[in-house]
Amino acid sequence: MAVPHVLALPFPAQGHVIPFMELCHCLVDHGFKVTFVNTEFNHKRLLTALSAGSAVEQIALVTVPDGLGPEEDRNDLARLTEALTKVMPRCLEELIEKSKKTEDPMTCMLVDWNMGWALEVGCKKGLRSASFWPAAAQVLETLLSIPKLISRGVINADGTPISEHETFQLGPGMPFINASHLVWNLLGDGRTKLLIFNHIVNNNRAIDVAEFIICNSFKELEEPTFRYNPKILPIGPLLTGLRPNRALGNFWPEDAACLSWLDEQQPGSVVYVAFGSFTIFDRGQFQEFALGLEATGRPFLWVVRPDLTGDSADAYPDGFKERVGDRGRIVAWAPQQKVLAHPSVACFVSHCGWNSTMEGVRNGKLFLCWPYFGDQFLNQSYICDDWKVGLRMTPDESGIVKREQVKSKVEELLSNEEMRARASMLKENAQQSINEGGASLENLKTFMDAFKP
Repeated sequence: MAVPHVLALPFPAQGHVIPFMELCHCLVDHGFKVTFVNTEFNHKRLLTALSAGSAVEQIALVTVPDGLGPEEDRNDLARLTEALTKVMPRCLEELIEKSKKTEDPMTCMLVDWNMGWALEVGCKKGLRSASFWPAAAQVLETLLSIPKLISRGVINADGTPISEHETFQLGPGMPFINASHLVWNLLGDGRTKLLIFNHIVNNNRAIDVAEFIICNSFKELEEPTFRYNPKILPIGPLLTGLRPNRALGNFWPEDAACLSWLDEQQPGSVVYVAFGSFTIFDRGQFQEFALGLEATGRPFLWVVRPDLTGDSADAYPDGFKERVGDRGRIVAWAPQQKVLAHPSVACFVSHCGWNSTMEGVRNGKLFLCWPYFGDQFLNQSYICDDWKVGLRMTPDESGIVKREQVKSKVEELLSNEEMRARASMLKENAQQSINEGGASLENLKTFMDAFKP
């Protein structure tokens, strides 16, 4: 029998590569061969971050250029998106053509929704195709509903909100969204917003050829959205970071020693802080937050990327590290899923990226929300208003979250038993969805069975 061979193409950002890699491990477990495409820039980072003994069994890691120069900023999403669409299509065609000359040629494509143009390449080359959406289904539905939002008078034809303060609801039971919080309106300057908006509109057209749209969510988490658009199939939560000796797709080396430090802490005592791969703090806010962590009096594990602030190495308040001593553990990158599964962790101070949100939910953790851009504001609304398992951090009139608020919100969150009970219920729902007979596992099987020869 022929082996199903998937060409997997994530958008080249950390929050996309990690769940994509986990999904590919799932495919390998069910007899698929996978060719995983990273940009040359990210491929180097991934190989550098691989821990000793990590494997990518039956996953061939291949690279293509991203169209940017060595020193250009990959966090400039407009520039990156523009460059990708210029150089990648031809590279993918060449990969597919080369594969046709092997014993196990590519039979299908699994493409990040944000790279929807690639589906046209696959269609041209005779590959079946599916699209993977790595964020909330609700966010995807807002993108797919752009024509409706224009006709309803929510946004203009260029994506700008007609009213900065208007909220809208796509369907019954779905969250209300502020039009100014639509994803493309939270991604930089006017040129960036327009370029990303037009990219989304083009993706909506390209996505029509996809036989499946699957996403990293589960039925109970976003049930109104799945009722509204049953074409979006939840297959989550994906167990990112829990496979022993399997590549995770990290761009930074994990500091696994922090798990031993967690072992030494009391159950339910640690404040875990991680702001993902994009968030940037100015020096003043970084220091104010550090002093807030100190003021909680609780042990904390804080992920401080090398580029979290201008120069993280010397950005800490004077005497901070000496005063907190062993009570605080600071790492450059953490094995987050294992951290959140640890009984010592009491709550998660998060930027509300979807991977972090799903990992927190499936481990029954409470959230302090501090979104930075993009879909993170909608995820915050889910956490605080819909699921009611977290609280917002609120900047003052000068735009700063003060140390006193950090301390008071931690205390308020950890004393809320009703929130804790809801978090436990979501954790149970998440696990049931991926157990035998669960909706997410059944959807994943349906998708995989359809793509087997």
